[in-house]
Amino acid sequence: MRFWLYLLLLMLVLLAFSASLAFGSVSIPLPQVVHILLGGAPTRASWADILFQFRLPKALTALLVGAALSAAGLQMQTLFRNPLADPFILGVSSGASLGVALVLLGGGIHSNLSFIASLSILGSFTLAAAASLGAGLVLVAVLFLARRVQNTLILLVSGLMFGYLANAVVSLLIYFSQPERVQAMSLWAAGSFGGLTWTHMPVFVSMLLMGFLLAVAMIKPLNALLLGEEYARSLGLNVRRARIWIILSASLLAGASTAFCGPIWFIGVAVPHLARSLFRTADHRLLMPAVMLLGAGLALLADLLAQMPGSQRVLPLNVVMSLFGVPIVLWIILRPRAAGAVS
Repeated sequence: MRFWLYLLLLMLVLLAFSASLAFGSVSIPLPQVVHILLGGAPTRASWADILFQFRLPKALTALLVGAALSAAGLQMQTLFRNPLADPFILGVSSGASLGVALVLLGGGIHSNLSFIASLSILGSFTLAAAASLGAGLVLVAVLFLARRVQNTLILLVSGLMFGYLANAVVSLLIYFSQPERVQAMSLWAAGSFGGLTWTHMPVFVSMLLMGFLLAVAMIKPLNALLLGEEYARSLGLNVRRARIWIILSASLLAGASTAFCGPIWFIGVAVPHLARSLFRTADHRLLMPAVMLLGAGLALLADLLAQMPGSQRVLPLNVVMSLFGVPIVLWIILRPRAAGAVS
């Protein structure tokens, strides 16, 4: 039965990926998409540029980010034994937002023209670097605490405090900034899979690959933590060391995704619960590949809906994510014994 579920999820990812390549403001027939990808000459010359320069990197980004945030969310929910924990619960996203805010909002005395010119010169790599630096600083602080604090609840609260502090600084920068800078910050915060080019891909994929490898390596410790830290210690697990590696994995996955795509909400909290409901298990050997496939498929579908195929309009990605995520999160809150959902 589970084999067929994995096969179904794989088909969902393949269909969503194909639709992302074929549909948009300009529709490309699916046979032409396959023909172009195999190196054939397109019927219209512009189709090859649209496919290789825009849609293919965006679809790959959506696939990777959906898998990354879902895996990170699963790890955080298990580590903190909280059904509503998400990949950003330790403040990594807030740190990334602070880094981007310092770039976009830090020079309010410049004129509009100089701001636009400097932003185009700096490019999206600068925003990604600033977001990575901000997320990295928060991660270092959280890992420092993780080495010295045994109580997971204290670590969780400390991460939330780091997030509140970073958000307060961002709000202060927004208050004193010019409107066009605030608008640029708002566009970044809305989230998008379309900001990456092939130039970004090696760095982006390398960061995610490290996070994925750590996530797979932590499957056994995560299973041990399902019944609590005392039980895990009785099995011989070094809980403090495992906690550090789990946090590092989730932070790499969430930090890289946020740095290059902005904060992408709801996938990280919703997908692990959907996977548990589908597979009726808490075993991470089954759940880890399941959440990656399900998260990748849902991210591709959400991006496809945000593009509004056949229209020139593009919806903010997090608006579509909210339409997916809010009903699921409400279901998690309202279902009986929600607190035991991750056990």
